[in-house]
Amino acid sequence: MQRILVDQADITKTQVQEVASVALSKGQARMKIRRFALTANNVTYAASGFMIGYWHFFPTGIEGQGIVPVWGFAEVTESSSEVLEVGERLYGFWPMADELVITPQDMGGKTVLDASEHRAKLPVVYNRYTRSTEKTADLEGYQSLLQPLLATSYLLSDWLRDNSFFEAKQVIVGSASSKTGLGLCKFLAELEGQPVKIIGLTSSGNAAYVAAQSGADKVVTYDAIETLDKVPSVYVDMSGNAVVKQKLHAHLAEELRHSSAVGTSHWDQFQRKQELAGVKPQFFFAPSQIEKRRAEWGPGEIERQITAGWKRLAADASAWLDLKEHAGLEAVADVYGALATGQASARDGHVVSL
Repeated sequence: MQRILVDQADITKTQVQEVASVALSKGQARMKIRRFALTANNVTYAASGFMIGYWHFFPTGIEGQGIVPVWGFAEVTESSSEVLEVGERLYGFWPMADELVITPQDMGGKTVLDASEHRAKLPVVYNRYTRSTEKTADLEGYQSLLQPLLATSYLLSDWLRDNSFFEAKQVIVGSASSKTGLGLCKFLAELEGQPVKIIGLTSSGNAAYVAAQSGADKVVTYDAIETLDKVPSVYVDMSGNAVVKQKLHAHLAEELRHSSAVGTSHWDQFQRKQELAGVKPQFFFAPSQIEKRRAEWGPGEIERQITAGWKRLAADASAWLDLKEHAGLEAVADVYGALATGQASARDGHVVSL
């Protein structure tokens, strides 16, 4: 089998490694990875691999080398499990590789859990897989790209409403050109009565794109942060850019009711410890909001709402997203490298087929 190793000390460095496939034990299934997306979200997984634990999902056994998780589809090519048959297809969380051995556990309905021992203490939302009968390349591509990102967007919107927007009058979405940022702006724009003003914060190069596609009430560029209205505000940070965060906190100071850290796509400008004016940033962990809603609403309801939400936004995805297909793991280095160094176009949605 082949896998992509990422240097944990410099996440821009990758290499393709050939390793022997492992034999199946009783109860296991071999999954051939067929299609997955590459986005800035994967860069966040690498940048926060130790802090949040993403390196632990698919251990390499090699010091300093990790595998970045991706979202996509895989097919059962060999099974010693009663849960999965050869030919079945699953959507979920995979390694940047061409295969994975899992220990499937039937969770009812279309849901399968990977009950592999090393994943037992990791967030269960990443260990759940969904049976799929959809093999159309474009639809699989859109789902691989948009379901995880827009699920986070939806959960952020739900979390903000759940907290009454922290009594703020405006929500500032950092890196609003990112698909998660764009999705959050879109979900907030759907809310009845416009409870808050939506501000899309982005680079000058992406300002026109965000203004045209996000539904934000106003677009502000990073070099114009000082023009933000000094009113009670929430900052949702998708990039982790320390300079931007410093400027925004300094400008809004006591008017900043909450500062949420979601992603670290600008990982090279991230600082773990900063002296900031106003409130201390807090990390938003989407699985926590899922588990909260599952407890409040019962199993399945938050998942139903997330699915309806991302599909609603994805219905017109061709207007704001250009699907880019790539063949083979050999294509990963260039695409991932462009994402990790901030050179990828905001409009492009990259999908790798194997």
